[in-house]
Amino acid sequence: MSLPAITVYGAQWCSDCRRSERLLDTLGVDYLKKDVEESAEFTEEARAISGRTNIPVILFADGVHLVEPSDALLHAELSIRGLITQK
Repeated sequence: MSLPAITVYGAQWCSDCRRSERLLDTLGVDYLKKDVEESAEFTEEARAISGRTNIPVILFADGVHLVEPSDALLHAELSIRGLITQK
C-alpha cells in the first residue's frame, strides 16, 4: 500500500486545521485525515514529525511537513509537488 500524497494531523476544534482542510477540499486534493483527538497514536505521530504540539501538521509523501501553514504557503507547496496546477 502506498502512502497518501498528504496526511493531515488535526482536530475538529482547530480553526487552522479546518482552514487547511477547506483549502485542500476546494482544490480537490485527496488527503488522509488523522484526528489527534481520536487517537493518542496520531498525536504522537504528529509530535514525532514536527517536534511540536501545534496542529495542523501537514505531511507530504516526500517527508516534507508544514505546521500551521498559511493558505498561501500550503498552496505553494501543493504546486511545487504537482498536486495542483497553477491558475
